[in-house]
Amino acid sequence: MRLLWLGCIVMTTATLVVAADKPRVFITDSKSWELSGGGGGTADAFGTAASGGARPQTAEIIKTFGERCPNAIVNNKQEKADYVILLDHEGGKSPFSRDNKIVVFNKDGDSIMSASMRSLGNAVQGACSVMFKDWTARETNAAAKAE
Repeated sequence: MRLLWLGCIVMTTATLVVAADKPRVFITDSKSWELSGGGGGTADAFGTAASGGARPQTAEIIKTFGERCPNAIVNNKQEKADYVILLDHEGGKSPFSRDNKIVVFNKDGDSIMSASMRSLGNAVQGACSVMFKDWTARETNAAAKAE
């Protein structure tokens, strides 16, 4: 029984250590908007139609972040996050336009990345790369200060 109890403690501790090695990420609400419309007519009649409104992409961004940046933990509490990601997707642009704006802030609130990219996946990968570069540097500095 003691061996089983000791095994549970070791596994729990190992899980906590692994989780501590991953940065926590908070992804802000996407404020994406999309508008579309059209019109047409003849000499007898004319008509138009328009539609649009908010198209929040937050859940899609979190899903993509989990797929493209598995070494991070997405957290829903900003005060516990090591990084805050702001990613807005603008709809209705041409395929050649850069419609994904991304900013990464570290725990101190400093912007460590700001970019525009064509695809959501590339924006997330860019953020992940910059974030892990900063995370590694912070871990190295913390270890050096501890010695």
